[in-house]
Amino acid sequence: MSGHSKWATIKHKKGAADQKRGKLFAKLIRQVEVAAREGGGDPDMNPTLRTMFQKARDASVPLDTIERAIKRGTGELEGVTYEQITYEGYAPGGVAMLIEVLTDNRNRTGSDVRSLFTKRGGSMAEPGAVSWQFERKGTVLVDRSADEEELMLAALDAGADDVIDDGEAWRLVTPPSDLHAVRTAVEEAGMTVESAYLTMVAANLIPLDDTGTAKQILGLIDALEDLDDVQAVHANFDISDELLEAATA
Repeated sequence: MSGHSKWATIKHKKGAADQKRGKLFAKLIRQVEVAAREGGGDPDMNPTLRTMFQKARDASVPLDTIERAIKRGTGELEGVTYEQITYEGYAPGGVAMLIEVLTDNRNRTGSDVRSLFTKRGGSMAEPGAVSWQFERKGTVLVDRSADEEELMLAALDAGADDVIDDGEAWRLVTPPSDLHAVRTAVEEAGMTVESAYLTMVAANLIPLDDTGTAKQILGLIDALEDLDDVQAVHANFDISDELLEAATA
């Protein structure tokens, strides 16, 4: 089990009652807008938009809000132009990190990200220093009540690479292009999908065995995710349930 993925699963479950819901909505709307700008406003013809649209709906973003974001992306409504940037760095303990942002001010965002790394014991890295360790994958979280054999049959037939027990949910790993097909197959089989999204998965993980280092890493991730421009943070650490509990106590 990937510890970082376990952490991501826990954060997803907390998200439904997150007090920062407004900030989550704003980030999802921005992702929808950029997807529409880059690939067109028809979800059936734009797989990235389809994924972002469903991600926003999963988070209960109102449909009319999503539709306005699509129109801003296609130019039907006036909007801000966002730039996609990926920053690379190292957290305490040598953990590699990728930070995906959408920003209308590269200088401001770069300064904010660099400042957090410096304050929290990490360091920025040159482009390419970290990214080679990660691969884009689709992730589908399925309610724990799903039967494992039935889930594996539906998911693997639809193109999933793996079915992983994350304790509180089943996690399906898919090629990016098969994310929608796997989600659809699971739902048609009568199982409940909690969320489906694209992420970056590390090829090799660094095991953590120190509570202090774990707290620093998780604190850095939280601080980065709290920035308005940051859309996702990925890291290559592995953490046991016991250490995760101690570090987040």
